[in-house]
Parts: sequence; structure tokens; C-alpha cells
Amino acid sequence: MDDSEIQKGILHLQELAAFVIDKFGPLNEVEFGLNRASVEWIEGFIERARERRESDASVPQGLVNTLGAFLGECIAVATGGGWHWQESQQDWGILFPSGAMAFPFTKVWRQFEGGVEGGDSIVSFYDIAVNYIATGKLSESADG
Repeated sequence: MDDSEIQKGILHLQELAAFVIDKFGPLNEVEFGLNRASVEWIEGFIERARERRESDASVPQGLVNTLGAFLGECIAVATGGGWHWQESQQDWGILFPSGAMAFPFTKVWRQFEGGVEGGDSIVSFYDIAVNYIATGKLSESADG
């Protein structure tokens, strides 16, 4: 991707995150925004969607992309990181000032597939990214 495509991609990801806030904010008692409490609510939303989904139905990619953009923005705001296109993974991730990265789309997809009971919690991912990866306490990239 060239610089222009990357900038358009970042703007699109930020717009997706804003869309989540606009659509889900009115459904909440929590102050819904780019914060951990909202990530908790989205985790519950994913679990409820998993319960309603037919066992052979595929995970809706548009929903994964939208919720992944929201999760990424939450992590970026909490850490001072920002979106970065990772050519080797062909995926967007949050690049932390330390140089480490976290890949929120992968984690959202994994939670849709395996659920919290299968060990795929976006809240845990958020906590690890914010408290360990971004701070350098855990130096490996996080992809879920």
C-alpha cells in the first residue's frame, strides 16, 4: 500500500469505530466510547451473537471488521499507539510507541469462533495489549 492508501485506510478504520459508538452507545448504561467498559459490552454482544448464530454459519466479516476497528481504536487511545499496516501479515494492527504491535481483528474473529469459554476474550486481549505489550512488559506482538 502506498501512503495515500494507508491514510484512507486509517480514516476508514476510525469511521468504523465511530459507527460502533453511534449505534451501540444509545443501548448502554455505561458511558460508551473508546474505553474498557465499552470493550466489555462489545464482548458480551459478541457472545450473544454467537448464541444466536447457526452452528454452521460463517462469521460475518463486515461485523468482525467493524468491531475490530473499534477494539483497535480503544487500544490506541489507551496506549498512545496508532494504526499501522503490517505488510508481512497483510493486516492492520496497533503499533505501540515501543514498536510492538497488537492485531485486534484477529482477536475479534477468534472470539466469534471460539468464544470466551474457548479462551478468546477481547477484554483480556485489551488488558494484555494495554498493560503489558504497550508498556514493554511483554515484547512479542499480540494477535490473540
